[in-house]
Amino acid sequence: MNSNPTSMASSAMPNHYRQPLLQTPFHNRARALSQHDSFVAWAGYTTVDVFTTPEQEYFSVRNATGVFDLTPMVKYRVVGAGAAAYLNHLVTRDVSKLKLHRVMYVVWCNDDGHIIDDGTIFRLGEDEYWLCTAERQIDWLLDAAIGYDVEIAEVTAEVAALAVQGPTSCWVLKQFGLVGVELLKPFELGYFNANGIEIMASRTGFTGDLGYEIWMAPEDAETVWDRLMEVGRTRGIRAIGSQALNALRIEAGFLMPHYDFISSESTIRLGRDRSPLELGFDWLIDFKKGHFNGRRALMAEQASGVKRRLVGLDIAGNKAAHSALLYSDKAGQNEVGNVTSAMWSPTCKRNIALAIVNAPHFAMGATVWAEIYLNRELVWERRMVQAKVVEKPFFAPERRRVTPPADR
Repeated sequence: MNSNPTSMASSAMPNHYRQPLLQTPFHNRARALSQHDSFVAWAGYTTVDVFTTPEQEYFSVRNATGVFDLTPMVKYRVVGAGAAAYLNHLVTRDVSKLKLHRVMYVVWCNDDGHIIDDGTIFRLGEDEYWLCTAERQIDWLLDAAIGYDVEIAEVTAEVAALAVQGPTSCWVLKQFGLVGVELLKPFELGYFNANGIEIMASRTGFTGDLGYEIWMAPEDAETVWDRLMEVGRTRGIRAIGSQALNALRIEAGFLMPHYDFISSESTIRLGRDRSPLELGFDWLIDFKKGHFNGRRALMAEQASGVKRRLVGLDIAGNKAAHSALLYSDKAGQNEVGNVTSAMWSPTCKRNIALAIVNAPHFAMGATVWAEIYLNRELVWERRMVQAKVVEKPFFAPERRRVTPPADR
């Protein structure tokens, strides 16, 4: 696969304005497998929310291989002599440390040190990068590029992508024809020719499990899908939708925009946006690299101490604490935070959640109380259940790091 994504043929539909949401190159294959015709919007595309049941799709990733249509992930090509300097000014991590054919998770902030978005940077060439995000950010990216020798272009429609995740994912990709894919280390990418199809594969994902993301020209999308499903049939391969992916990423402790934080560019009320320090992203901030957007504000916040933090919670019982308010006392008199994402984890056998908790109650091992409502025969019951601040991720199998992965 050519490292220049603009060389890929565009899959943009003619007269797409006649259809509110675009279809990905995998849409026809996905619709054929969908038993519920349940689709949701993502970055201007229509994508599957659930194919069969969220539980079946969830277990396909934890026990076999799940395939998720990643095409709507917004992709920007950043190229030019000033590309590295520009990205280093934009994000909080030190991009100069990103080696060729490697991937880096990043966040970027406004001048107040509040998160605009998170994403991944792929270094494709000496002066060529991809920046992948869940939301479109072209206005901010272009404004931040003033004064830099860099060109920025959105190439979302020019690249089709699939997330191939789970303990048998490496075996499936090897059978598909990605010779040597097992040698990729976490956050490394490589280029492969699989029976005449050029594919870029990265050992990345949003499930916290062994997994890869494969990137290809849109005209090859259906062929790749069909071949994957055929070679993975004996390893339990299954297409998964957004609901299953959401459960998987909660177990992995990964944050989701609009669930665990809202971009500082879209919040309506003051104080609703979050800094990377509040979200536990201290490790993503490199104050030694020099100036970047939000540096001064983040240094001041670090010096004074954060007033709230996103933490993991282990909650009593088995009722997921969706959107629960948190209190310091069982009587529910002193509110100290709220749950942002929650689930009963089938793998961990725990009732887990991600939550924003005020100081000092976010200390590791601290106890808070969650207000949960149960619907019993059309009658709502209020329960106050104990929740303990714990380490995340909740699920982190060793196989996600092992190179080469074991054949399964």
